[in-house]
Parts: sequence; structure tokens; C-alpha cells
Amino acid sequence: MDDCIRVTGARLHNLKNVSLTLPKNKLVVLTGLSGSGKSTLAFDTLHREGQRQYLESLGMVTGFVSKPAVDSITGLSPSISVDQHLTNRSPRSTVGTVTEVFTYLRLLWSRIGVRPCPGCGKDVPPPYTDDTEADEDAEAGQRPCPHCATPVPGLVMGSFSFNKPAGACPACTGLGEVIRPDVRRLVDDGKSVAEGAVRGWNAKYTDWSLPVLRAAAGHYGFTFDADAPLDELDDRQRDLLLHGVESPEFRRHFPDTDPPATVAAGRFEGVATALLRRYGERADDAEYRERAEQQGLVKQPCGECGGTRLRAESRAVTVHGLGIVEAARLPLDRLAAWLGGLRDRVSPDEWLFVEPVVADLEERVGRLVDVGVGYLTLDQSTPSLSAGETQRLRLAALLGSGLTGVLYVLDEPTIGLHPSDTERLVRVLRRLRDLGNTVLVIEHDLDVLKAADHLVDVGPGAGRDGGRIVAEGTPEEVARTEGSVTGAYLSGLLSAPPSRGRGDSATAVVIRGARAHNLKNLTVRIPLRRLVTVTGPSGSGKSTLLLDILGRAARRHFHGAGELPAEHDGVDGWEHLSKAVLIDQEPISRVPRSNAATYSEVFTPIREVFAARSQGRLTAGHFSFNVPGGRCERCEGAGVLTVHMHFLPAVEVRCPACKGRRFRPEVLSVRHEGHDIAEVLQATVDEALTVFEDIPPVATRLRRMADVGLGYLPLGQPATTLSGGEAQRLKLAKELGRRTTGRALYLLDEPTTGLHSADTARLLDVLQRLVDAGHSVVTIEHNLDVVRASDWLIDLGPEGGAGGGRLVAQGVVPGS
Repeated sequence: MDDCIRVTGARLHNLKNVSLTLPKNKLVVLTGLSGSGKSTLAFDTLHREGQRQYLESLGMVTGFVSKPAVDSITGLSPSISVDQHLTNRSPRSTVGTVTEVFTYLRLLWSRIGVRPCPGCGKDVPPPYTDDTEADEDAEAGQRPCPHCATPVPGLVMGSFSFNKPAGACPACTGLGEVIRPDVRRLVDDGKSVAEGAVRGWNAKYTDWSLPVLRAAAGHYGFTFDADAPLDELDDRQRDLLLHGVESPEFRRHFPDTDPPATVAAGRFEGVATALLRRYGERADDAEYRERAEQQGLVKQPCGECGGTRLRAESRAVTVHGLGIVEAARLPLDRLAAWLGGLRDRVSPDEWLFVEPVVADLEERVGRLVDVGVGYLTLDQSTPSLSAGETQRLRLAALLGSGLTGVLYVLDEPTIGLHPSDTERLVRVLRRLRDLGNTVLVIEHDLDVLKAADHLVDVGPGAGRDGGRIVAEGTPEEVARTEGSVTGAYLSGLLSAPPSRGRGDSATAVVIRGARAHNLKNLTVRIPLRRLVTVTGPSGSGKSTLLLDILGRAARRHFHGAGELPAEHDGVDGWEHLSKAVLIDQEPISRVPRSNAATYSEVFTPIREVFAARSQGRLTAGHFSFNVPGGRCERCEGAGVLTVHMHFLPAVEVRCPACKGRRFRPEVLSVRHEGHDIAEVLQATVDEALTVFEDIPPVATRLRRMADVGLGYLPLGQPATTLSGGEAQRLKLAKELGRRTTGRALYLLDEPTTGLHSADTARLLDVLQRLVDAGHSVVTIEHNLDVVRASDWLIDLGPEGGAGGGRLVAQGVVPGS
């Protein structure tokens, strides 16, 4: 049996006819500069071909899985990939649901849960029957209370599911939050309705609405003054304008008067009521709902269930004093401890019914703790997880699969992981390996690199300068290889830039009394005009402090909009700043037509350059693939056509008209420096820089992208395919291009995600230049290179989850 995977002549993307041999049943790490070709080799070549060969061996049609550009790959196994892209963004998805731990928890509560009798209030013991899992959607029967004979509804698994009518809170339908209007953003109290006080109305709609408002007021016997500022209106007039004639807010003024029958007679819907109605009607339109929230809708915890998602009857059921809501809010490591002690607290009869359930729960929760997410809780929503946390949840599921002979391909599993947890993650990867699998990991973390059985350094540069194997072998062998940047960092010949030693400063932003989530009433001082790094174990409260409190408070202060900040007493020091910029890892767009060139606004001057080269034949609009004119109309500028496969997922095929080039022939005939517009979109940032180096509006924007470590990124890469770190650095590059007067505060969430040590050094240079210009930079980071380069550290902890949320230490970097 072949004990190696042999790749011969890999030429996909920037790979330069790569041939290499990878040992099987080993921990193999691919590393190299960002854009050097690691992901192309691991995912687009090895993983895709592993899938294709496996499907082919089953006799399945593999036409929708194209063979990568490679001469041959032998010794491959069926492959499973664990990448950085979060696929489930449903607000109903939680850690408990995606790991199925909550499913087993619901089974446990339905079997031995004790509920209070609705008649006498005394505890009703469980029935100790096995029918609770037969059908969780079934109607539960009733049985008499043993104390007062009052009929007590039975329990099924669905009684504890916030996604089932039997368990969901009726007020929020199991979402845990409700949408409410933010009046300050909907209207301008200093203006009258006639002057445009309603921000969402244009002049034409205002003229249409005023007669309806006056008719409504006349129906109830008062007048509506359209020329008076809103802050001078009485409660009846404001409630009419904001909530409409059918709302409880307005009807409380006239409880005995029926509303007008028609719009002409005054049946006015209300500004906030109309916005809420349209929001509910377009539940599937994520972009519209996002715009509506920006216009003036805010999410608030449900008042009836307190954000717990479950109805009151389900929340009242306990297992030895613990409700299922409280269990779901326990950090996973504490839940594991509670489960471990359950046998000593239950009776023999109870244990008979729950022993297999508890055993399965202990195994599942134990795996999650092992991969380093013991600080998470089951009720945390999936969309709020970082890319690294999502990967580690999947990694825990893989540990329980028991598969052997599989090729696992992982994309930077240390993302968001504190260095103290890296050793635990390495142990998990080795467990996968020891089961008889090949574990192929893309990584930059030096501790993971040193733990590899076989290390492959791809490079030597990025983009067209990458795609070669610079070094391979044991970590010690790579460290001794001349010309390997990774080897230089492993051997200590290269290291991160040191701190500039600026220390403390006289001015600061102070967060007072931070109590949200696990924060323990913290007051934290953040020095300004410094590079400040907030560190601590995963789940220690870093994101809550900086993003949920400081970031939201900044948006409210400078823009008067955004979500309400998480619980705290206040933030002082805004007078020292002119603006605050939050640069997080949220996707820059969920529209595939948005790409790096369009988002960074470099595509506009590029199109103008090509329009000038056409000598008046074409305009800049002809060089856009988003509007008719110059684009290929067969694919409408997408370059691909979607083919529906009936019972199989839809697949995309290259457009036969434009051959995937998006534009009409006359547009592609225009060239700049030998390149047409399609070739420019396929070029990387670094490659485009050489083409447009003499065009300042283009070169300046491209250089900013290169400075933040995106030189390898193709200009036409869809925004939906960018990792969280890439999206964040693209936002930073765009922000650096804005004219900034005064002093700005930049808040960044792990900006080194996905960066090689050499790229991190370049990014640090950009951040240091911001500080030199008088701005303030605050980052959440685990990267020790950033920690060493900082002027001031704030360390939270000492642990994650309930064991975190305290200020462990703050001050200058040791040795700076």
C-alpha cells in the first residue's frame, strides 16, 4: 500500500508545475506568505481531487467536480475539508443546535425533568417512561398532579426546543429578541413633518401623507400641526405619526373610538408601524432587513422570555434544581463538570432512564472542551462565532466520527486561539492523525509549525512570485533551509519588530463599569495616540469590551445610530477624538458581484483609464460588469451560468459566449499596457501595481491594499469568498484612503488573521504609521508578534467564560 500522496505537475492558479510527496497518516503543515499558493494546493488541488476520485469510485457522475490542473495525484484518500467560511447564519442556530448537544439535553429534561403543578405549585415528578423521544412534535398527554389531581401537561423533547411551537416563546417565536423602532433615528425632532422630519420620506411621499395625517386627527377631534417641530407635538400627535391609528400606543388615547375605515378618511399606518410591517414581510431579504435596521430598527431582548427563547412552562422544568436555560448558559467546561456529577444526584430509577443520554452528552461536551472551546455556551448564536471557533466545533465533530484513512484539510484552526490553548489543539490534531488519518493543515502559528511531522514552505513570495516549494521536511530541516522566510522565523534569524516604547499617555478613553456578559464591573483606561493591544484567553471578554461596548458607544456618540452598547456605566474621553472607526471581520458584502476592486473603489479609476484608451468610443460604464452596455448579456457580466440539476445542487459553468471573461469583444479589445479589463480583474494587487504604477488614483489605492498584506489578492475575487481577516484588512485599506482630520480611534479585531509572520511585520508598520500620525489604534490579538510590538497591553482573564471578565494586568510591554 502506498504510504505517500504524490503530486506531479500542479499548475492551478499561481502554482508553478509543483511536484511533491506528502507522507500519509502524519500531521502535515503547509505554510508560506499569504497568497503563496497554500490554499490552492491544499483545497483546490488535493481536497477537490480527493472528492472527485472518491465519487468516481462510487460510479457517480463527476462532471460537476472539475479535475484540477495537475498531471497526476496518487495515494489520495477520501477528503474532508474544514475551512473558515461560516455557512449557517440563521439567528435560530446556536452552539447547542449545531453540535447536537442541546438535542440530547432536551431529551434529558423531557425524561427526568420536574415541573411545578399549575394548580398547587408543588413539584410533579417525571413519569419515567420511554415515550418522550418517540416524536418530539407529538402532543403530550396529560396526567393528574399527585398532590391535587390538577391535570398537568406531559413533556416531550419539543417542549424544550425554541424552534418548535411547543417550546418557543410566543412573543418572539423563539428568536430571543424582538425588533423595536429607534425613534431618534426615524425622525428629526427639531424639524416639522412639512420640513422633512421623517428621515425615510421623500418630498413626494410627505405631500401624500400630510392630508392623511390631518384627516386622522380630525376623525378623533384634534388637529395635527404639520408645521410644528416634532418636539413640540403632544403625545396624541406623536403617537399618531409614529405608530398609527390602529396601534395600542395611539388607541390608549381614544379607547372607545373606532379607527377610520379608509386611508382617505385618515387610516394612517404610522412611520414605525409601516417599517416594522415591511421588515416582517421581507423576512428572506437579508439586504433589505439590514437597511431597515440602519434606518431605525433595533434588536432588543424579548421582554417576555428575557432572551431565553423558551416559553415560561418549559423554563420552569428543572433537573435537580437546574433549568434547561441555566444549563445552556453554563460554559461547556462547567456543563461537563455538572454532567459528571449527575449520577451521584439522581435516583437509581432515574439513572436507568438517562444513563445512555448522559454518557453521550459527556462524550460530546468533552470533545468540545478538548478542542479549546470550553468557554462557549450552548445558547451562543452561531453567527456570532469567529471563523476559528466554527472550525473547532467541526473539529470536535470529526473526533467523534471514528473515521480512518481520511485526508483532513484544515484552514488555520488556531484563528482566535490564545497561545495557551495551542498545545491542546495540537493534541487534538494528533489524535485525528493517530486514528489512522492524514491531517493537512494550513498554518502560520510557529508553535503548530514546530509540532508538524512534515512541514512544507510554499513561496518564496505571493501571487506570481509564489507557487513553488521553497522547503520541505521536518521543522528542523526547514529552519536550516536558506531562502526560506518561514525557516528564518523558525530559527530566530528573523523576528517581529519590537515595541516603539511609547508607554502611557496623558489622554485616554475610559470605559466605566463594564458588566456585559462575563465582564466583572470593569473600569478600563485605554491610552490614546498609542498602539494598544487587548489580550486574554478565548472567551475572556475582549470582544465584549471593545466591540460590544466601546465600538457601539462610539457609533452612538459620533453618528447617533447603531445598536445600543452592551451594559456599562459610561465611556469618557470622546472629546480627545474626532471619530472612531470599527474594523471587524464581518463580511464586506453578501453579493457575489462585489469584489476586492469594487469594494476598495479602485475599479472606478481603472474603468476611467480604459475609457480614455478607447479614444471616445466607450465610456467608463462600458467597463462595468454590473450594468448593461459593455458586459456580456448572456451571463449578465457574471462570467458563469447557473445550471439547475433538479435533485442535485445547482452548479456554475463558464459562460460559452464570453468564455468567462464577462465583457463583449469590443470592450476587451481596449488594452492598457497590454492588458484588457478582464485580465486586470484576474491580476493580483501586486501585479496590477506594475500595470498602473504611473496612474496615481489607481496606484495609491492598490499600494494601500498591498501595505496591509493583500498584495496576493486577485482584484476580481468575489467578496463572498474572502476570509474574515481578508475582509478586515480590505476595510482597513479603504479606511486609510479617507481624508482624516483630527484624531481618530481605530478598533481592530485580530487583524493578523491569516497572515504569515513576514506579512504581520508589514501590517504592524502600517499601524505604527497611524499612531505616528497622531491616531490611536486598539487591537484584539493573540498574535505574540503584535503583543511585543505594542505600546500598552490590557490583559483580561484569567480564564474564558465565567472564569474570565477580570482585568488581570495592564501596562507597557516587558522589555520595551
